Amino acid sequence: LEFCALVSSKICHDIISPVGAIANGLEIMEEEADESMREHAMALVKKSASTASAKLQFARLAFGAAGSAGAEIDLNEAEKVLRPIVETGKHTLVWNGPSATMAKDKVKLLLNLATIALDTLPRGGTIAVSITGEGDRVAFEVRCTGEKARIPGEFEELLNGESDRPLDAHSIQPFFTIRLAEAVGMPLSVSAEEGGVTLRAMTA
Repeated sequence: LEFCALVSSKICHDIISPVGAIANGLEIMEEEADESMREHAMALVKKSASTASAKLQFARLAFGAAGSAGAEIDLNEAEKVLRPIVETGKHTLVWNGPSATMAKDKVKLLLNLATIALDTLPRGGTIAVSITGEGDRVAFEVRCTGEKARIPGEFEELLNGESDRPLDAHSIQPFFTIRLAEAVGMPLSVSAEEGGVTLRAMTA
């Protein structure tokens, strides 16, 4: 139950800002007589609604059931929901994957791994997602390049079993990602090179 509560808390945290902006924009439109201000408020509402929708669609695939047990998900759909999450201004997504379907839990792993990559690039950069292999023998590589790239400390501690801090809404995603990788038989590894960090998940 605590795990479910933390995942719910994370999702709420992710969408509360755009939903709040929608409410603010509607309030301005209701009270403001100046046409230019009303147009600005409408633009804010449209942008925030798009952001909230993107975050909810991502959460549905990355955390939700997204179909029946044993279902597969189109990788093109995975790219579609991931791109607006990554490309918000500072980051660019490069997607190198086949047009195919994949077991939903492996797609969940890929999506969560790609968003953890955002924390490796605090000043922005390029996140290159590569999917190789097929069937039960697949591998994911997420290469993160940019200024001040570094391995997120909390993720590294959890991956190495060195964290003794209680889980919270921030650490629940790396925790979930690591457990998901174990469940689908694709252990994670992370390495830092000059100018970048690489996250990998490979079939054991």
